[in-house]
Amino acid sequence: MKTLENFIVEIEKELQDTITTDSGLELFIETKFNEFENRTTEGKILASPLKYDTGAKDGDTLYFHHHVVIHGGSPLVKEDNQYIVNYNEEHAAASQAIAYKNKKGIHPIKGWSLLEPVVEDDDGHSSLIEVVSIQEEPVTQGVVSFNTKELSDLGVSKGDTVGFKKDRDYRIKIDGKEYYRVAVSELLYKV
Repeated sequence: MKTLENFIVEIEKELQDTITTDSGLELFIETKFNEFENRTTEGKILASPLKYDTGAKDGDTLYFHHHVVIHGGSPLVKEDNQYIVNYNEEHAAASQAIAYKNKKGIHPIKGWSLLEPVVEDDDGHSSLIEVVSIQEEPVTQGVVSFNTKELSDLGVSKGDTVGFKKDRDYRIKIDGKEYYRVAVSELLYKV
């Protein structure tokens, strides 16, 4: 199968409704209370866009926005678990494809950056008293996890701490590790 502008992926199921414990016991999760938290955001690439050179190839793993699978999603053929993942090289916000993984590693797709949380330094307070905050501070910084040409053009590289607009810290899990997926156009400064 060949596609002109979008990806086609194959996934096992729309929601991850089981977890496996360290001992190998598989447990069922009731997803109706938090569909967003348990959505599938990765799949095997069956077709890459002919129009663009994304670097991703058939057989690689594609990481994508949760809208591909929830609230009806974008199924190609429902019974075959094949889904359309929109790709727009000009505007990251219109592109559901975030990154792909091949044998060489993880690669953000054009327009996207993957950031790790900034680790706060210990402020020297006693470990005897724990301060609990009712309200979380908004996340507005992250550490660049992967180099891309777009980031390089901005003078930013892996390991740099960058700032981004409030409420742009959308999270995605890749190989069990959580990243912020932030559009390169949303980056504001380098620390």
